[in-house]
Amino acid sequence: MKFIRKNTDFFEIFDGMGKNLVQASVKLVALFEDFSDMESRIKEIHDLEHDNDLLTHEVIRKLNQTFLTPIDREDIHSLATRMDDILDRMWGAAQRAHLFKLKESTKEAVALAKTLAAMVEVVDRAFRYLKDKKYSFIQDVCVEIHGLENQGDEIFRGALGSMFDDLKDPIMIIKWKEIYENLEGATDRCEDVANVLESIVLKYA
Repeated sequence: MKFIRKNTDFFEIFDGMGKNLVQASVKLVALFEDFSDMESRIKEIHDLEHDNDLLTHEVIRKLNQTFLTPIDREDIHSLATRMDDILDRMWGAAQRAHLFKLKESTKEAVALAKTLAAMVEVVDRAFRYLKDKKYSFIQDVCVEIHGLENQGDEIFRGALGSMFDDLKDPIMIIKWKEIYENLEGATDRCEDVANVLESIVLKYA
C-alpha cells in the first residue's frame, strides 16, 4: 500500500488514484498489443487495482472522520467509487485474457484499450482542475470524455459484429464478449466520473 499521511487531503488521494489509472491503462494497452508477457503485466495491473481499493477505503475512512469537506460528501464518495470501478473493469479484462488462456489479441481489443487510456488521461487531468477550482476547464474535459465514450461505444459495437462474423468457436465468442464488455464498461465508468464532475461544476461554478 502507498504510504498515506494522516493529514492527506481528499485531492491527494484522488491524485494517487488518477496516477494508478493512467499507469494501469498504459499496461493494459501493452497487454492487448502483445500477449507474450501477459503474466507480468497482469500482476502489475492487479497491484494497481489493489492499491486503488485501499485508496478508496481511505477516502471512505476520511469521510467518516471529516466534518468539513471541500465538496459535498456524496460527490467525494461517488468520485472515489467510480474511479475504483474503472480499475476494477480494467483488471477484469486483463484477468479474463489470462484466465481464458488466450494466445492472440484482436485489433478491436487494442482499439478499446487505447480509447480507454485516452479517457483515463482526461479524467486524471479533470481532477487537477477540480483541485484548482478551474470549473470552466472541467466542463471542457467532460465534453472530451463524452466524445471518447461515444468512440468506445462504436468500437464495441464493431467488435461484437466482427466477433460473430470471424469466430466460429462459440466458446471463443463467449470469452471475447466478456473481455469486450469489461473494456467497454471501464469507458462507461469514466463517463460516470464526468457526470459527477459536471454536477459539481453546476453547484460551485
